[in-house]
Amino acid sequence: MENDKPLKIEFAPGAFDNFDGTQEELNEFMAEIHRMASTGELFENSRQIDLDELDPEADAEFIKFLADKNNNSERKLQ
Repeated sequence: MENDKPLKIEFAPGAFDNFDGTQEELNEFMAEIHRMASTGELFENSRQIDLDELDPEADAEFIKFLADKNNNSERKLQ
């Protein structure tokens, strides 16, 4: 990635609430996201999605995630 400043990755509160794994697996997953961002691999392997083209049946989990995220936008951690 051609950028003078390293990319800062921030995970929103609740981003991994539905993660089904151990804390160690979550830590490894987050570390991998950070690594891929720093090498540029994250952007090289990403693709833009058009929300209007999602198939509601095939992408029900993603649509539920977006709805939950919208409903929890005021979420506060204590």
